[in-house]
Amino acid sequence: MKMKLLAILLLAGTSMFARTHVSIGFGIGFGGYYPAYPVYGYYYPPPPPPVYYAPAPIYPAPGYVWVGGYYYPAGPRWFWRPGYWARPPFRGARWVAPYYARGRYYNGYWRR
Repeated sequence: MKMKLLAILLLAGTSMFARTHVSIGFGIGFGGYYPAYPVYGYYYPPPPPPVYYAPAPIYPAPGYVWVGGYYYPAGPRWFWRPGYWARPPFRGARWVAPYYARGRYYNGYWRR
């Protein structure tokens, strides 16, 4: 009898203090990248000069194109992404490299 009462009290006690929790989130993005804080007044520091090198001579398969290396921002720092072979996502696609202009970073993308 005591065990049955204890089991009922434990079950009732755990659900008695439980609440339903609902959360909803959304985000809004803009074309550029802004580091967490401005470093030189109004504008953000530009990335270092790009590293130039010849692409790997052997492509992995027909239809692949070389995407040159580029710097990308991560917080207040810049990281180098080395070049790589990639298959275009659709016929006639051209890679537009990412660039930095007037204190903003613009991502690279595939275009027709």
